[in-house]
Amino acid sequence: MTGFKEDELSRNDFLGGRLRLWQPVSGYRAGVDPVLLAASVPATSSQSVLELGCGAGAAILCLATRVPGLDLCGVELQTAYADLARRNATKNNMVLEVVSADLNELPSDLKQRQFDHVIANPPYYRAGAHTAATDRGRSVALGEQTPIADWIDVAAKRLAPRGYLHMIQKADRLQDMLLACRGRLGSVEVLPLAARAGREAELVILRARKGGRAAFRLHAPIILHAGQRHERDGDSYTPELSDVLRQGAALGPFHVNRQ
Repeated sequence: MTGFKEDELSRNDFLGGRLRLWQPVSGYRAGVDPVLLAASVPATSSQSVLELGCGAGAAILCLATRVPGLDLCGVELQTAYADLARRNATKNNMVLEVVSADLNELPSDLKQRQFDHVIANPPYYRAGAHTAATDRGRSVALGEQTPIADWIDVAAKRLAPRGYLHMIQKADRLQDMLLACRGRLGSVEVLPLAARAGREAELVILRARKGGRAAFRLHAPIILHAGQRHERDGDSYTPELSDVLRQGAALGPFHVNRQ
């Protein structure tokens, strides 16, 4: 995949303008999901973070905006998006190492490293379960080419002992994630994300720990929008979500210490 031309890019504000990212005008564009993923991670300064499938860097750079001083590394299959992630880090005065590789074919030096946190926002749709986008970048980002089990297997291998995986996915893929964690990761917790009160969760954030032994925990859902339905112009986010999206606040229960 060739790189993007300047007229194929737009610059967009995240976290109330604390982070500004170049993204393709046509192609995969980061929305709310990577911001929520980043907000859920209880990283602390000086820890190391690896993102599998980092795209243009939205999730890992949102995390680094909230928690300065992290050691950042991303893996991205599509070279044009990997280049964008490097550019976005530089433009925001951050240091992000980006490895252009398939996650099942990581370079040997990366295979020797371990990280305190691994984060991932894998493609949401099973192979053949959705209409492929005409833009290849968007098609690869949304349509599964590598099974979720492989994502979790690679994450488990790259985690340091007691390190955490955080992954956001569609709720109907939760069973796949739980099965993949078996024998690899423990202390599994699930945070459902529901569009409005009384509605089924459409997304979940899974947290699992290498060497964790705590019992499974299903948390109360985070509600994204106020009210029972959309009644006015604007985004209608709840105050909690607005703080996450506009102020760079942390999200959810994962920030409470647990064995």
